[in-house]
Amino acid sequence: MKLKLLFFTLFFAVIVTAQELKATVVVNYDKITNVNSQIFKSLEKQFSDFLNNTKFTEKETKMNERIPCSFFLFINSFNSNEFEATMQITSSRPVFNSNYTSPVLNLNDKEVSFRYIESENFVFDQNSFTSNLLSIGAFYANIIIGSDADTFSNKGGTDYFQKALNIANVAQSSGYAGWVQTGKKQNRFNLISDLMSNTFDAYREAMYFYHIKGLDVMALDVKQGKQGIIQSIDILYQVHKVRPNSLLARTFFDAKTDEIVSIFTGGPVVDLTVLTENLKSISPLNGSKWNKIR
Repeated sequence: MKLKLLFFTLFFAVIVTAQELKATVVVNYDKITNVNSQIFKSLEKQFSDFLNNTKFTEKETKMNERIPCSFFLFINSFNSNEFEATMQITSSRPVFNSNYTSPVLNLNDKEVSFRYIESENFVFDQNSFTSNLLSIGAFYANIIIGSDADTFSNKGGTDYFQKALNIANVAQSSGYAGWVQTGKKQNRFNLISDLMSNTFDAYREAMYFYHIKGLDVMALDVKQGKQGIIQSIDILYQVHKVRPNSLLARTFFDAKTDEIVSIFTGGPVVDLTVLTENLKSISPLNGSKWNKIR
């Protein structure tokens, strides 16, 4: 009886704990012709297995806490096992007392190059550089985990962003693009540098307010939830006054623009004057969408 109980306990522990990500991986190779497609299918499966079966942090994660995310890899060129690609990374998190999941990240990395040999072992070591694809995958895994944590507690993702920074530092000597400071604003180096900078603490505070004081309140009090989101946008505006056109502001609105418009085009009426002024100031490229808010 005791052996059965021990077995049940161990089995239960296995099924309720898991890796951090629930990732969907899609490799698009429409641009590539006259190549056996099997290598791209193998790449898709191995990269998916790597993201879903690797434990990137020391945190205990339950099955229902795994973070829904997607990695879309668009192959631009392929030659002798060398790949040039663009990667789009998205993630979301559930909203309290609802069936709705809110987009948290929508990143686009245009500097993804790597070497891949079909069926090679995917072994990642955060202290040494072995594969650019694995370094990129582990980097964004920690960005996803850290960003998710920031939506549940103020600056809760710091430890995970530090892991992403460590991965970036190790990868810098590889010579691959995206890991060093360049003229391009939107790359991995600038993303993690800004996330770890005290200058952009208010961005991370805004992420917390938007979700905990905004979205998570709406099931109980829609008007109060709207006020929380308005407050979060005002916090973002304080960043904008110091660092206009920042990468993190763009990152925020790449994920949140359509959601914000949807929230404020119906339901209980609140004063939208400050909100719309702030939105148009921070993200003028979305002006046509902000005009729908009434």
